[in-house]
Amino acid sequence: VRLVESGGGLVQPGGSLKLSCAASGLTFSLYSMSWYRQAPGKGRELVARIISTGRSTNYTDSVKGRFTISRNNAKNLVDLQMNSLKPEDTAVYFCHASFERGSLNYWGQGTQVTVSS
Repeated sequence: VRLVESGGGLVQPGGSLKLSCAASGLTFSLYSMSWYRQAPGKGRELVARIISTGRSTNYTDSVKGRFTISRNNAKNLVDLQMNSLKPEDTAVYFCHASFERGSLNYWGQGTQVTVSS
């Protein structure tokens, strides 16, 4: 199983970035997909999650109204559109897959997002 994130980088406060995660080696449509992030010196936190069908999403409070998670089950892709970025959004962002019928789960290698002027 591979989860490969892309789209990270340096952006100014108020800017936007779109992260993508390409999944392979798993039956993508059976997995909930999530984005987590980990800032320097802090623990890993859940940012957004989307269930296998895409019909339900949830977000941590600090990103509600600014971030949007979406998925394309035909292409095995999950995206995170991040708008109105703030310096406190700076972190390594990780893609995570969780099998909805069991305990299997997988992590990507992470992509750095830096929000700074």
